[in-house]
Amino acid sequence: MTEQQIKVLLADDHAVVRAGIRQFLETAADLNVIGEAGDGEAAIDLIAQNPPDVAVLDIQMPKSNGLEVTRWVKAHHPHVGILILSAYDDEPYAMALLQAGANGYVLKTASPSEIIQAVRDVHAGRSAVDAVIAQKIVAHMSAKAPAPPETITAREMEVIQLVAKGFTNKAIALQLSISDRTVQGHLAHIFDKLQADSRTEAVMKAISYGWIEQKNTPGDSLR
Repeated sequence: MTEQQIKVLLADDHAVVRAGIRQFLETAADLNVIGEAGDGEAAIDLIAQNPPDVAVLDIQMPKSNGLEVTRWVKAHHPHVGILILSAYDDEPYAMALLQAGANGYVLKTASPSEIIQAVRDVHAGRSAVDAVIAQKIVAHMSAKAPAPPETITAREMEVIQLVAKGFTNKAIALQLSISDRTVQGHLAHIFDKLQADSRTEAVMKAISYGWIEQKNTPGDSLR
Protein backbone atom coordinates (compact mmCIF):
# COMPACT_ATOMS: atom_id res chain seq x y z
CA MET A 1 0.00 0.00 0.00
CA THR A 2 1.37 3.43 -0.91
CA GLU A 3 1.17 6.41 1.43
CA GLN A 4 -1.26 8.09 -0.94
CA GLN A 5 -3.88 5.36 -0.68
CA ILE A 6 -7.11 6.06 1.17
CA LYS A 7 -7.91 3.39 3.76
CA VAL A 8 -11.57 2.37 3.51
CA LEU A 9 -13.77 0.28 5.79
CA LEU A 10 -17.01 -1.23 4.41
CA ALA A 11 -19.99 -1.99 6.64
CA ASP A 12 -23.11 -3.61 5.18
CA ASP A 13 -25.09 -6.60 6.38
CA HIS A 14 -25.26 -8.11 2.89
CA ALA A 15 -22.05 -9.94 1.96
CA VAL A 16 -22.84 -9.79 -1.76
CA VAL A 17 -23.26 -6.02 -1.60
CA ARG A 18 -19.97 -5.63 0.27
CA ALA A 19 -18.18 -7.82 -2.27
CA GLY A 20 -19.52 -5.75 -5.16
CA ILE A 21 -18.61 -2.44 -3.56
CA ARG A 22 -15.15 -3.69 -2.63
CA GLN A 23 -14.52 -4.93 -6.14
CA PHE A 24 -15.14 -1.59 -7.82
CA LEU A 25 -13.54 0.51 -5.07
CA GLU A 26 -10.32 -1.42 -5.45
CA THR A 27 -10.23 -0.70 -9.17
CA ALA A 28 -9.13 2.78 -8.05
CA ALA A 29 -5.40 2.80 -7.39
CA ASP A 30 -5.75 5.33 -4.57
CA LEU A 31 -8.30 3.31 -2.55
CA ASN A 32 -7.54 0.36 -0.29
CA VAL A 33 -10.31 -1.55 1.51
CA ILE A 34 -8.75 -2.55 4.84
CA GLY A 35 -11.76 -4.29 6.36
CA GLU A 36 -15.39 -5.33 6.13
CA ALA A 37 -18.12 -5.57 8.73
CA GLY A 38 -21.49 -7.29 8.53
CA ASP A 39 -23.09 -5.36 11.40
CA GLY A 40 -22.70 -2.12 13.31
CA GLU A 41 -20.94 -3.57 16.34
CA ALA A 42 -18.35 -5.26 14.14
CA ALA A 43 -17.81 -1.95 12.33
CA ILE A 44 -17.20 -0.17 15.63
CA ASP A 45 -14.73 -2.87 16.73
CA LEU A 46 -12.78 -2.66 13.48
CA ILE A 47 -12.67 1.13 13.53
CA ALA A 48 -11.48 1.09 17.14
CA GLN A 49 -8.68 -1.37 16.29
CA ASN A 50 -7.53 0.25 13.04
CA PRO A 51 -9.22 3.55 12.16
CA PRO A 52 -9.72 3.94 8.40
CA ASP A 53 -9.60 7.22 6.53
CA VAL A 54 -13.19 6.72 5.37
CA ALA A 55 -15.89 4.38 6.66
CA VAL A 56 -18.58 3.51 4.10
CA LEU A 57 -21.69 2.56 6.08
CA ASP A 58 -25.14 1.22 5.31
CA ILE A 59 -28.02 2.61 7.42
CA GLN A 60 -29.95 -0.54 8.29
CA MET A 61 -27.55 -2.97 9.96
CA PRO A 62 -28.03 -5.44 12.84
CA LYS A 63 -26.83 -4.65 16.39
CA SER A 64 -25.95 -1.00 15.68
CA ASN A 65 -27.36 0.90 12.72
CA GLY A 66 -25.55 3.43 10.56
CA LEU A 67 -26.76 6.36 12.65
CA GLU A 68 -25.47 4.81 15.88
CA VAL A 69 -22.13 3.92 14.30
CA THR A 70 -21.78 7.45 12.92
CA ARG A 71 -22.37 8.98 16.34
CA TRP A 72 -19.82 6.63 17.92
CA VAL A 73 -17.20 7.35 15.27
CA LYS A 74 -17.60 11.11 15.55
CA ALA A 75 -17.33 10.89 19.35
CA HIS A 76 -14.26 8.64 19.41
CA HIS A 77 -12.51 9.06 16.04
CA PRO A 78 -13.66 12.44 14.66
CA HIS A 79 -11.03 12.43 11.90
CA VAL A 80 -12.55 9.33 10.26
CA GLY A 81 -14.73 10.39 7.34
CA ILE A 82 -18.20 8.86 7.16
CA LEU A 83 -19.87 8.11 3.83
CA ILE A 84 -23.39 6.69 4.04
CA LEU A 85 -24.22 4.41 1.12
CA SER A 86 -27.94 3.77 1.30
CA ALA A 87 -30.98 2.55 -0.58
CA TYR A 88 -33.12 5.20 1.15
CA ASP A 89 -33.63 8.55 -0.57
CA ASP A 90 -35.92 9.89 2.16
CA GLU A 91 -34.94 13.30 3.50
CA PRO A 92 -35.40 12.38 7.22
CA TYR A 93 -32.85 9.55 6.96
CA ALA A 94 -30.29 11.77 5.25
CA MET A 95 -30.86 14.73 7.56
CA ALA A 96 -30.47 12.59 10.68
CA LEU A 97 -27.18 11.13 9.41
CA LEU A 98 -25.78 14.50 8.34
CA GLN A 99 -26.71 16.06 11.68
CA ALA A 100 -24.95 13.16 13.40
CA GLY A 101 -21.77 14.08 11.54
CA ALA A 102 -21.79 12.01 8.35
CA ASN A 103 -19.72 13.68 5.65
CA GLY A 104 -21.61 12.22 2.73
CA TYR A 105 -24.81 10.46 1.75
CA VAL A 106 -24.93 8.62 -1.56
CA LEU A 107 -27.51 6.23 -2.95
CA LYS A 108 -26.65 2.65 -3.89
CA THR A 109 -28.03 3.42 -7.34
CA ALA A 110 -25.05 5.73 -7.95
CA SER A 111 -22.48 4.55 -10.47
CA PRO A 112 -19.19 3.02 -9.30
CA SER A 113 -17.30 6.12 -10.47
CA GLU A 114 -19.63 8.37 -8.47
CA ILE A 115 -19.15 6.33 -5.30
CA ILE A 116 -15.37 6.26 -5.78
CA GLN A 117 -15.39 10.05 -6.17
CA ALA A 118 -17.59 10.40 -3.07
CA VAL A 119 -14.99 8.46 -1.02
CA ARG A 120 -12.27 10.77 -2.34
CA ASP A 121 -14.35 13.87 -1.56
CA VAL A 122 -15.05 12.75 2.00
CA HIS A 123 -11.37 11.98 2.54
CA ALA A 124 -10.46 15.44 1.24
CA GLY A 125 -12.81 17.08 3.74
CA ARG A 126 -15.52 17.86 1.24
CA SER A 127 -19.17 16.89 1.48
CA ALA A 128 -20.65 14.34 -0.91
CA VAL A 129 -24.44 14.37 -0.94
CA ASP A 130 -26.60 12.93 -3.69
CA ALA A 131 -28.05 15.85 -5.67
CA VAL A 132 -31.67 14.68 -5.36
CA ILE A 133 -31.35 14.26 -1.60
CA ALA A 134 -29.64 17.64 -1.30
CA GLN A 135 -32.57 19.28 -3.07
CA LYS A 136 -35.05 17.57 -0.74
CA ILE A 137 -33.13 18.70 2.33
CA VAL A 138 -32.89 22.28 1.11
CA ALA A 139 -36.61 22.35 0.29
CA HIS A 140 -37.42 21.00 3.76
CA MET A 141 -35.17 23.54 5.44
CA SER A 142 -36.57 26.40 3.36
CA ALA A 143 -40.11 25.51 4.43
CA LYS A 144 -39.22 25.30 8.12
CA ALA A 145 -36.30 27.69 8.41
CA PRO A 146 -36.53 30.57 10.87
CA ALA A 147 -35.40 34.02 9.81
CA PRO A 148 -31.71 33.97 8.86
CA PRO A 149 -29.31 35.35 11.47
CA GLU A 150 -28.63 39.04 10.95
CA THR A 151 -25.25 38.99 12.65
CA ILE A 152 -23.27 36.96 10.10
CA THR A 153 -20.26 38.95 8.96
CA ALA A 154 -18.99 39.49 5.44
CA ARG A 155 -15.95 37.32 6.23
CA GLU A 156 -18.15 34.52 7.58
CA MET A 157 -20.20 34.72 4.40
CA GLU A 158 -17.01 34.32 2.35
CA VAL A 159 -16.01 31.30 4.44
CA ILE A 160 -19.35 29.47 4.14
CA GLN A 161 -19.44 30.11 0.39
CA LEU A 162 -15.98 28.57 0.01
CA VAL A 163 -17.02 25.62 2.19
CA ALA A 164 -19.94 25.09 -0.20
CA LYS A 165 -17.51 24.93 -3.11
CA GLY A 166 -15.62 22.09 -1.40
CA PHE A 167 -12.64 24.04 -0.09
CA THR A 168 -10.85 22.57 2.93
CA ASN A 169 -9.89 24.79 5.88
CA LYS A 170 -6.32 25.04 4.58
CA ALA A 171 -7.53 26.01 1.10
CA ILE A 172 -9.91 28.62 2.57
CA ALA A 173 -7.04 30.07 4.60
CA LEU A 174 -4.90 30.39 1.48
CA GLN A 175 -7.77 31.85 -0.55
CA LEU A 176 -8.54 34.52 2.07
CA SER A 177 -4.93 35.07 3.26
CA ILE A 178 -5.76 34.16 6.85
CA SER A 179 -4.57 31.39 9.18
CA ASP A 180 -6.09 27.92 9.55
CA ARG A 181 -6.94 28.81 13.16
CA THR A 182 -8.83 31.90 12.01
CA VAL A 183 -10.82 29.78 9.55
CA GLN A 184 -11.67 27.37 12.36
CA GLY A 185 -12.85 30.30 14.46
CA HIS A 186 -15.07 31.61 11.68
CA LEU A 187 -16.56 28.14 11.16
CA ALA A 188 -17.29 27.80 14.87
CA HIS A 189 -19.17 31.10 14.79
CA ILE A 190 -21.03 30.06 11.62
CA PHE A 191 -22.06 26.72 13.14
CA ASP A 192 -23.29 28.51 16.27
CA LYS A 193 -25.26 31.15 14.37
CA LEU A 194 -26.83 28.60 12.00
CA GLN A 195 -27.31 26.02 14.77
CA ALA A 196 -25.51 23.51 12.57
CA ASP A 197 -23.55 20.47 13.69
CA SER A 198 -21.54 19.84 10.51
CA ARG A 199 -20.17 21.57 7.43
CA THR A 200 -22.82 19.93 5.28
CA GLU A 201 -25.69 21.04 7.50
CA ALA A 202 -24.30 24.58 7.60
CA VAL A 203 -24.08 24.68 3.80
CA MET A 204 -27.63 23.32 3.43
CA LYS A 205 -28.96 26.02 5.76
CA ALA A 206 -26.99 28.70 3.93
CA ILE A 207 -28.54 27.53 0.66
CA SER A 208 -32.03 27.62 2.21
CA TYR A 209 -31.39 31.28 3.19
CA GLY A 210 -30.35 32.13 -0.35
CA TRP A 211 -26.74 32.89 0.59
CA ILE A 212 -25.45 30.23 -1.80
CA GLU A 213 -26.78 29.22 -5.18
CA GLN A 214 -28.24 25.71 -5.38
CA LYS A 215 -25.65 24.71 -7.98
CA ASN A 216 -22.95 24.93 -5.30
CA THR A 217 -24.64 22.41 -3.06
CA PRO A 218 -22.58 19.41 -1.89
CA GLY A 219 -23.09 16.60 -4.35
CA ASP A 220 -22.48 18.55 -7.55
CA SER A 221 -19.65 16.14 -8.25
CA LEU A 222 -22.19 13.31 -8.28
CA ARG A 223 -24.40 14.77 -10.99
